[in-house]
Amino acid sequence: MSKKDRKKKNVRLPFVPDPEQLALIPDVSGNAINGLGETSTRAPSPIYWHHPKKIAHGDMQQWMLKRTIEVAPETGDLENNFGGRAPNHPADIAPTKQEKSSAEFTAQCKTFALANEADLVGITRMQPEWVFEGYEVDYPNIIVLAVSMDHQELATAPESPSVVEVMRAYNRGTRASRTVANWIREQGYRAEAHGGPTAGPFLLIPPAIAAGLGELGKHGSIINREYGSSFRLAGVVTDMPLDIDSAESFGADDFCHLCSLCTDSCPPDAIFKTKQTVRGEQKWYVDFDKCIPYFNQTQGCGICIAVCPWSRPGIAPKLAEKMLKRQAQK
Repeated sequence: MSKKDRKKKNVRLPFVPDPEQLALIPDVSGNAINGLGETSTRAPSPIYWHHPKKIAHGDMQQWMLKRTIEVAPETGDLENNFGGRAPNHPADIAPTKQEKSSAEFTAQCKTFALANEADLVGITRMQPEWVFEGYEVDYPNIIVLAVSMDHQELATAPESPSVVEVMRAYNRGTRASRTVANWIREQGYRAEAHGGPTAGPFLLIPPAIAAGLGELGKHGSIINREYGSSFRLAGVVTDMPLDIDSAESFGADDFCHLCSLCTDSCPPDAIFKTKQTVRGEQKWYVDFDKCIPYFNQTQGCGICIAVCPWSRPGIAPKLAEKMLKRQAQK
């Protein structure tokens, strides 16, 4: 049966990892590391994008990064291909703290971030359950930044133009977070920036949701009422006094219960149709053990967020309005 005929009949052939990658898969399940099925709350365990020698899937991670450079060499030259590098060194903390209200600092911080490459900004209090095991975070606040992606490029997933666009967004997010952190330090407060794709000491999706940037989608990424899932995150932790934002619900979760586009489009069949219990929380979850080999072999995949109806340009605001009306009618 041809690829075209399989598509018509909705037939999905089982994905088989490259033998070279297959030999690198560890004995431990990534789902177990993530806490799939665990009913008690605990800190997340480092699993991917951390130092390769400190994680079970480190060899797979290195294999993927090597292949990415071979397939998309543009990703190896951030300065020339992605708009310049982020500031390499934190600014000195000013010896005297600026004295302003939290409302004033919040307004200035958000204005500065949006003027320096961030497309969305949310602020919330750091929670211990977001910090990876083995790490410490001694900052009370986290500023979450989102940078949008070119959906036309993202829609090529899992081809190399999508890989390049994702790296471009991560690089922009890193620049934005480091620039914001330096601005805060110049006001006399402590701040540390963290940008992807490498993992910092804490998760970014839970604080982004708490800070009002969106709802968790069935595909495991955030859905935002403006950009859908076509964006990437970065963060800044700080002790600057700031006002926090609130999480919001605009119907994305309800929509995901009814939609199956990402589930049906996932080549390794990694997206669960129902929510799972993960470290004591019922949530949408993507099967790590099925996803990562395909993710690696395609240098980042991205099919699920590319096909998400919310990610199509101009669609998310309309869907949010429609879903909010449905909520009001219940």
